Amino acid sequence: MSESKTRLGVSAFAICVFILALGSNGVRNLVGWAGFLGLAAALVVWGIVIFVRERPERFRWYRLPAPLYWFLGLAILSILWSQYRFESVLGVLGQLATTLLAVVIAFVLSWHEVLRTLGTALRYLIGLSLVFELIVAVFVRRPVFQNFIDGFVDVPESGKVPKLLYWSRDLLFAGGPIQGLVASSVLLGFIALLGLIIFGIQLRAGLVRPVRGWFWVVVSFGTILLTRGATVWVALAAVVVGLVLALWARRLGPERRVPLYATGGAVLVAAIGLVLFARDFVFGLLGKSGDLTGRVETWQKVIDLAEQRPWFGWGWVSYWAPWAEPFASLDEKAGIQVMSAHNAWLDVWFQLGIVGLLAFAPLIVLTTWRVWFRAVDPPRRGYGPPLTYATSALWPFLVMIALLVQSLTESRLIIEGNWLLLVLLAVKSRFDFQLPSLEAEPTQLPWRRVPITSETGAVGVQR
Repeated sequence: MSESKTRLGVSAFAICVFILALGSNGVRNLVGWAGFLGLAAALVVWGIVIFVRERPERFRWYRLPAPLYWFLGLAILSILWSQYRFESVLGVLGQLATTLLAVVIAFVLSWHEVLRTLGTALRYLIGLSLVFELIVAVFVRRPVFQNFIDGFVDVPESGKVPKLLYWSRDLLFAGGPIQGLVASSVLLGFIALLGLIIFGIQLRAGLVRPVRGWFWVVVSFGTILLTRGATVWVALAAVVVGLVLALWARRLGPERRVPLYATGGAVLVAAIGLVLFARDFVFGLLGKSGDLTGRVETWQKVIDLAEQRPWFGWGWVSYWAPWAEPFASLDEKAGIQVMSAHNAWLDVWFQLGIVGLLAFAPLIVLTTWRVWFRAVDPPRRGYGPPLTYATSALWPFLVMIALLVQSLTESRLIIEGNWLLLVLLAVKSRFDFQLPSLEAEPTQLPWRRVPITSETGAVGVQR
């Protein structure tokens, strides 16, 4: 197999993984649970085949982050004391499968290939979500129910259908909130936020043509507006602050960053203070209630259960199993059983206890630490002077900020797409230390600027 065909297959694999993981709800609605599990299994097999064929030279088991081993090992061991053992087995298998896919992508693809394939997947998810909402608004003209929920929840007989049961509520022409293929304005808004980060980086770095870059930046921002999610706006604000701090750190250099860290710490303390003491005011500005759509009540119920088994938790399950206790009677919203704690940190404490948090927190802290220095450290080659910063070095740090902010109001960080991104960043930043420079950025040139190769006399391809 030629090198070009090999890289094409690797890229196609990564795009499929990102689409399946980040757009899982949409895939389940399209092909059902059986189809979704079949596709997931096929991707795992495909990933193993690619990994064996590519044989990454830098792969060593010890290069995986130690906290990742701690967390997964504890999740596996929790099957022994789990209060829902069968569901724990399923949850652990899903966690390991997602981790395996992330490890394959981290070792087989370069940083630029990850950026490109993630961007392609996000374009598909955002674009198809808007097309889906347009079809519903123009041709269906009524709300559409989700397909994969059949057999898991019952529609109440009161006549009032909970919003969670809708695939689309036909609100595109009403200004939203739209839900897209993923059947959730929260998830679609976060996907659009990731798109805004990735497409903005690609545009600024010259990795895509300006017209195409600006088009997808505008589409992503418009999608955020149409989803009308308060937490997405908070995450976007945090990403902007993180970008400003990273650019400031680049200007200061490694030796003069004490004022920056003091400012960053002050901003963090102020943000925590606003959330703790002025939550009603802050979310009121965004048109939301201070209880975060009932999340505070859910958090209290989760805390009450976690305190019953504080050290090792109730057993790993990732997605809650609404048919098993204690989930079946834990909490309901609009007649529908809640499927997560709506906070990744509370969910880890609930499922794996304080010991689980002691494994999970270092994974987050060390990954954030590494992607921060990847974003702000000057690139060098040998002992020469520092090279010009590359814009593409920023995206892992900005994505990590978005993941962390969403983890405070959603549990997606420990499941599916967000877990995939977390493990991908954790693993790749652990062993791939080479920083991109502006000179090495694979800029996409307009055709009029592509040189003619001297060997063949033919017009060269775009880089």
